[in-house]
Amino acid sequence: MATTTRGRMAQAGTVRTFDSLNPATSEPVATFPVCGEDEVSQAVARARAAAGWWSGLGWKERRIRLLAWKSYLTRYIMRLAELVHAETGKPVADAQLEILLAIVHIDWAAKNARRVLGPRRVRSGLVAINQASSVEYHPLGVVGVIGPWNYPVFTPMGSIAYALAAGNAVVFKPSEFTPATGTWLADSLASVIPDHPVLQVITGFGETGQHLARSGVDKIAFTGSSRTARKVMAACAENLTPMVAECGGKDGMLVAADADLDAAADAAVWGAMSNAGQTCIGVERVYVVQDVYHTFLEKLTERVGRLRPGDDREADYGPMTMPGQLEVVEQHIADAMACGGRAVAGGLGSIRKPYVGPVILADVPETSAAVTEETFGPTMTVSPVADLDEGVRRANAVRYGLGSSVFSRNRRAAMRAARALRSGMTSVNAVIAYASVPALPFGGVGESGFGRIHGPGGLREFAAAKAITRQRMKPMVNLTSFSRTDADLKKIMTVATMLHGRRYTPGRGRRAR
Repeated sequence: MATTTRGRMAQAGTVRTFDSLNPATSEPVATFPVCGEDEVSQAVARARAAAGWWSGLGWKERRIRLLAWKSYLTRYIMRLAELVHAETGKPVADAQLEILLAIVHIDWAAKNARRVLGPRRVRSGLVAINQASSVEYHPLGVVGVIGPWNYPVFTPMGSIAYALAAGNAVVFKPSEFTPATGTWLADSLASVIPDHPVLQVITGFGETGQHLARSGVDKIAFTGSSRTARKVMAACAENLTPMVAECGGKDGMLVAADADLDAAADAAVWGAMSNAGQTCIGVERVYVVQDVYHTFLEKLTERVGRLRPGDDREADYGPMTMPGQLEVVEQHIADAMACGGRAVAGGLGSIRKPYVGPVILADVPETSAAVTEETFGPTMTVSPVADLDEGVRRANAVRYGLGSSVFSRNRRAAMRAARALRSGMTSVNAVIAYASVPALPFGGVGESGFGRIHGPGGLREFAAAKAITRQRMKPMVNLTSFSRTDADLKKIMTVATMLHGRRYTPGRGRRAR
């Protein structure tokens, strides 16, 4: 018997197992095997065979089956929500909301895959006027998905549903904190599609994820910390396996002087405290224009004063799912206060394992870990700024760039700030709204990762572009032949000069020779 970051792990003969634990009670939810290299290889081999069958079904048949899965998840949403609650500690209602978002994404991916990835004609241009040109997207084959524990249904579904809709089979390694949820998802799809294992689950710890990254799958979709992403990238590099990475965030929120302060405060509290702050796109830093700073701070304090963490049905949010994260939260609060910051609500006394009460920190220097590093807990820093431009500069000063938000009644000013924020996604007068829009890409820049899930870009992440030209008539001048003459080349160069050789005078629309 050994102790891991997740809980108990046992050696039964040659098969290692581990328990999924309820973070609020430490009671076992279920026991799972630690999949080794052989088990991962076997799963990938089965997926290879399943991928051939799945891709051969075509767009219509895949759509029918994925929509049947969506229907199954909708009918059994409470059963799955109870399981998510048991493994993560989040309230059942929040688990239902997460699953609902996943359902919406399955629906969009299934219904739009053909439109996005199907064959389409493109213009060939004058030089290749004799060619009919088209582009289409083919399935990669087998996609490996390494999922997180904080949103164990919604987040991995952004890769799983889109990879399946694109015609791939999937091998899914859920977090060691939420293996029961991942297994339930695979079993639910198998009940709808019993023919072949198009979605398989392998369970275990980081080593299992490393085996998957080295297994020769055609792409890895990873969600987790930047530190772990580097390890997965190194493993992928051994086979030149491409990867999409959605890593951490330190999302900033801007509040203008003309903002609806009640709406902004309400959104900030939800963005920072929901799911015990364990949200990669959660609000961790708030920059408020000085004129309304104190009023806004009062509204924040009043709202968080009504929040209570717990495991009961009336609790606003649950425990910290990963015990080790409590130390990070404690360190960040302590560092902020040691640097001259003050706790407007809560403080170090808010940490009552496995729970953390809401914490609002003010006057925190921008060099503090509470500002520069991902906290991933129910805390936020609030700072005054002269205007939105200063807010943008300070929000952009960290190495992360996942999500962000802007609150202002001035549409033009809000959109200008939204475009200036260095992040993959921004919501105006809302928080995290982009995650509920399946047609929008989801992903970050900098330390927050690369690549995109969701939307057309998310479908294309799991497909290979195929360019095809078909000669529809003989060329007037055959340039790709050793029988080409000087006269042939002269003709084409004359045409090219006419089309592309003219200069434009800067600042003027009139052509100049």
